[in-house]
Parts: sequence; C-alpha cells; structure tokens
Amino acid sequence: MLRYRVFSLLLDLAQIDALAQRLRGFSRNRFDLVAFHDRDFGDPEHPHETLVEGVSRRLAHAGLDAAPARVLLSCYPRVLGYAFNPLSLYYCQDRAGRTYAVVHEVHNTFGERHAYVLPVEASRDGGGWIEQAADKALFVSPFAHMDMHYAFRLNDPADRQVVVIRVSDEHGSLITASYVAARHELTARTLLRTVLSMPLMTFKVTAGIHLEALKLWLKRVPLFSHVPLSPTVRDAPTKRPSARRDSTGPS
Repeated sequence: MLRYRVFSLLLDLAQIDALAQRLRGFSRNRFDLVAFHDRDFGDPEHPHETLVEGVSRRLAHAGLDAAPARVLLSCYPRVLGYAFNPLSLYYCQDRAGRTYAVVHEVHNTFGERHAYVLPVEASRDGGGWIEQAADKALFVSPFAHMDMHYAFRLNDPADRQVVVIRVSDEHGSLITASYVAARHELTARTLLRTVLSMPLMTFKVTAGIHLEALKLWLKRVPLFSHVPLSPTVRDAPTKRPSARRDSTGPS
C-alpha cells in the first residue's frame, strides 16, 4: 500500500478572481506562493474559451445539461510556480445545488489530457454516494495497457471529500486508488500553514509518480508502448455506462 499526504483546492470557477483579490499568497495566472493558472486545465484545442465555457461545451457534447449554475473544481494549485494534476474534478451543479454531472479531467506525463464527462443519477437522495464508470481512453502509464475500465465512487464535497477509483480489466481488479480530505476555509493563514506543512507538495506528486515507476521497472514489470491520444478520441463524448447513487460508503 502506498500513502501520500497532499492538499488540494476546491474552487468555485466563478469566484477565483475575487479569491485572488482578497487572499494574500494566492494569485490567478501569475506567479505566487500558490497560484491557479487557467491553462493548466481545460481543453488545449480550445485555448480561447473560459473554463466554464469548456465545461459547458463538454456537457453539451455528452448530451447533458450544458448550463451549470455552479462549477466546483477540485485540483492541485501551482506551488511556487509548479503543478501537475493527474486528476481534476469538475462538479457541475444545478440551481438547487445538486451535482448532476462530474467531469473527470485526466492528465498524463506525456502532456496529454482527456475528460471523462459522466452523468450523476437524477434521483436526489440527500447526498448519497455517486457511482460512475468509463472505459479507459488515455494512456497514463507504460506499466498499464489500454483495455481497462474505471469505476468511480465519490461524494458531493462538503465537510470532507472522498474519491475512490477502481481499475479493472478482463481478468479482474488491478488497482484501487483513493483520496480522502477534510475541508477547511481558505484563508491566508490556513494557506500558509498548509504550504509550510507540505512544502513543494506539487513537486512531490510528480516525483512520486516517477519513483514508483522506477520501482516497477527495477522489478522488471512488463512495459507497454505509449498510445497517443487521437483527435477522434479527444473530441468524442464519453461513453456513458449506467450511473447510480446509493447510501453505501467506499470500501
């Protein structure tokens, strides 16, 4: 079992500028102790659209409601100018504050991105767990082939955030990754304290990926060739298996 201590931000996309104006140590699209850069996210094939516009376009392409009243983005920020986000989550909410879709934006170390645009079960049962699934579309590791399936379990982030990803292939379960975080108000004090407690956290994310890859290579785990993300896959709406919400927690 591998375990790493990290922190992330949960940002309302409509409030980032206001946050940058009032929060010392945090900036948008410029260097700071902690910063959010729009170009780190979204679709590089559409560089002139805002993140909200990009989310709306992806939702429409997937046949979902393309006018979210609110979009919350869970991501790693840049710390001292650097960040790498293996997975960023866009929680798309309606006017009642209910999450009706989640966009899972995956980045690999080859500089590619892919968004899995997945619906949330329409029934509202008071905040049960969100169950979603998708077939793998982006090459993420030379130690993992492409014929894999993702099963996601996550909650509406409130006092805590939980994300569980189970990866399987035709032979069964391969790996389970999870992220559990407690929510804190974002102030200058909490921001500084968090960064000091986890200095160079974003560098550690990338270093950890390569360290674990080195360990696998030394163990002579078989390698798979990089399969570039084609424009057809990049632009195609995500295949939408059945999604449901239930009252059970992650196991």
